Amino acid sequence: MACGSLARMHKTTLYLPEELQRRLRDVARRTGRPQAELVRCALEGYLEADVAPEPRSIAVGADEGLAGRDSEDWLRMNWVGDDHAR
Repeated sequence: MACGSLARMHKTTLYLPEELQRRLRDVARRTGRPQAELVRCALEGYLEADVAPEPRSIAVGADEGLAGRDSEDWLRMNWVGDDHAR
């Protein structure tokens, strides 16, 4: 999606510190671009740069103190759920 595209937009309210709002307003005025477009572009860039962490393991060697054969007992003792008591 391009930063300026209005396809399927949802309104979001942001609270910005005064200095950040002033800087955003100044850049919008200088560039002739709407503040909302600048915020969308900045947010898209930030989120594209965020890389999801790779899984370390799938319970293999993740905890030297817990063996696979003990995992069900550990879950029973540590599970926090609506229908499970500790």
